[in-house]
Amino acid sequence: MLTAIAIDDEPMALGVIRKFVSPVPFVELADTFTNAFDALAYLKHRKTDLIFLDIMMPDIGGIDLLKGLIDPPLVIFTTAHSDHAVQGFELNAVDYLLKPFSPERFEQACAKALDMHQWRQQELASRTTSFFVKSGYDNIQIALDQILYAESTGNYVQFFLKGRSVTSRLTMTETEKLLMPPDFIRIHRRFIVAKKEVTQTDKKALLIGNLELPIGETYWEGVKKLLTR
Repeated sequence: MLTAIAIDDEPMALGVIRKFVSPVPFVELADTFTNAFDALAYLKHRKTDLIFLDIMMPDIGGIDLLKGLIDPPLVIFTTAHSDHAVQGFELNAVDYLLKPFSPERFEQACAKALDMHQWRQQELASRTTSFFVKSGYDNIQIALDQILYAESTGNYVQFFLKGRSVTSRLTMTETEKLLMPPDFIRIHRRFIVAKKEVTQTDKKALLIGNLELPIGETYWEGVKKLLTR
């Protein structure tokens, strides 16, 4: 079962979604919003698997709303404007429904969302507790629960573990794929930290034990969201 919300500034459009979702057995529409900021407040505190999201809204557009979410739910765009389709799919949207859409097309999009949700759950279940990195001529195993933080240094990333450190030739993009939210948090262009190791934080820095690491200005909102989960 997918728990969903719908965001659209037009009440009639929300009515259509409520009507179309009713016979879909695997989607529960928990709430609807005409105000995107109310929806964002809801998402901070309620588990949501899927968002039906309009693109053109007066307070904040659907594209910008999605870009602002850390670890966002699945999204199906519902819009009267076809010119944002490419951008929507670049943001990994499940589907892009052009208004007016039929009940059959709506259910097809929901089925795609269910498939994606099940795939994500399987990936999460199969996620390993460690990984190997190349360090010099050696392949070294790193246990996720031993990591304090990772730091980018030029063309290398140094993993600081409990009692040792390991340096590997990796980019931060590659490192982020190894150290994923919500267990790990990107706090700066140079740093990713283990959430469970954070002992104190403010807007500019956080502590891991007695070690202070900077929080980049553009990362603070995302850091704050992940730390409060």
